[in-house]
Amino acid sequence: MGADASVFLLLAIAFTMANLPFVFDRILFVRKPPAGSRKGLGWRFVELVLLYLIVGALAAVIEAQSHGRVYEQGWAFYATTFCLCVVFAFPGFAWAYLWRRARRTPEGRA
Repeated sequence: MGADASVFLLLAIAFTMANLPFVFDRILFVRKPPAGSRKGLGWRFVELVLLYLIVGALAAVIEAQSHGRVYEQGWAFYATTFCLCVVFAFPGFAWAYLWRRARRTPEGRA
C-alpha cells in the first residue's frame, strides 16, 4: 500500500471511529444503559477518547511499517489530532443530539 493510500485509509478509519460513540447506545459498545434511559454525553466522550487512542496506535503501526520507526511528537501534535477527532465526530453528534431528538419532539413543543 502506498503512502497516500495509507493516509486516506487512516483518515477514513478515524472519521468512522469518531462517529461510533454517537451511533451505538450501548456503554463502551457492550453494556446497555439502565432501563428507560439513554447513554449520556459523558460516556460518549469517554468512548471518543478511547477510540482516539486506538486510532493513534493504528497510525503508529502504519508509520512504523512505512518509515521503519515512529517519530516522536510533542503535545501540540496530540492536541491538534484530538481536536481533529472532535471535528470528525460532529456529524455523529448532530445526528444523535440535534436531528434525532428534533424528529421525536411532538409538533408545537420546543
